[in-house]
Amino acid sequence: MKLLVTGITGKVGTNFLPEFLANEKFSGWSLRALCNNRVIDHATIEIVRGSLSDEHTVRAALDGVTHVLHMAAVKESPHLAIDVGVKGIFNLLEAFRTSKEARQFILIGGDCSVGHIFHPYDAPITESSPRRAYPGCYALTKVIEEVMLEQYRIQYGINACCLRAPWIMEKDDFRYVLSFRDQFGGPAWSEFLTDEAIARHAEAGAIPLLRDARGAPLKRNFIHVSDLVSAILLTLGNPAADGELFNVGMDVPVDYACVAAQLSASHGVPVVEISTPFHSNWLDNTKARMLLGWRPTVDLKLLIQRAWAYARAPDDPRLVWYPG
Repeated sequence: MKLLVTGITGKVGTNFLPEFLANEKFSGWSLRALCNNRVIDHATIEIVRGSLSDEHTVRAALDGVTHVLHMAAVKESPHLAIDVGVKGIFNLLEAFRTSKEARQFILIGGDCSVGHIFHPYDAPITESSPRRAYPGCYALTKVIEEVMLEQYRIQYGINACCLRAPWIMEKDDFRYVLSFRDQFGGPAWSEFLTDEAIARHAEAGAIPLLRDARGAPLKRNFIHVSDLVSAILLTLGNPAADGELFNVGMDVPVDYACVAAQLSASHGVPVVEISTPFHSNWLDNTKARMLLGWRPTVDLKLLIQRAWAYARAPDDPRLVWYPG
């Protein structure tokens, strides 16, 4: 078996690689990475260098490949969105469907395809809920990816599935999600607070308690990268994944009131309430738990513990490849 990975130098890819190599299930598999701007240096990985938008590069990368794990993505970069998010997956799927060796195609999607906190849903978001992208090119391309994958299954009967993940956390990410000083992701505090208020909260070491459009504590979906990696490993070569879309997130969404209560009790931090126009949603992971036998292991308590206990070494700088 030969696995082609795109996006191997990113957050998920760098966590996936050691787990894949250590897993006896995949002993004897070979690994190839399609890299463009950043290249991984690893003795066991064959590298193909080039852009996903180039048909010839992609076909060369698929040569002899049995399984594809497509994780490459760009955020709010309109000049790259079509190349990566549209042409990229089209080229991969075209090469995959015409290959005699190809067996399984896995796409890592995102809950931006269902609008995460931007659109209201009357019930938990399942795999049959309507897709509702929020403004911006990134969410649009994630919807296009899901739909294109779905249509290739219908048109050509390929073995393909999508793991739809919410906001992916590792190391001390979650601590920076709640920071007024060095914020990671959004919503940007400047949308709700003055510069003076942000500076005051940063100096106090405060954390936000976001409230949704109804005034209730906001509930937003997250997943720890280790749980996403475990879902990928369970999906690779698994017949139960054939043709399926799976939501893979924490069992319950993160409740900002619970976050505030835990951190106030454990670290004595002050809490700042912030009203927002956003919506509390629940990404239902029942299907992945039932068909894949997958269980997320990092809950809110552990997410907080890991983020606040993480200490960076000098050779482990905080790098944010894209803002969220």
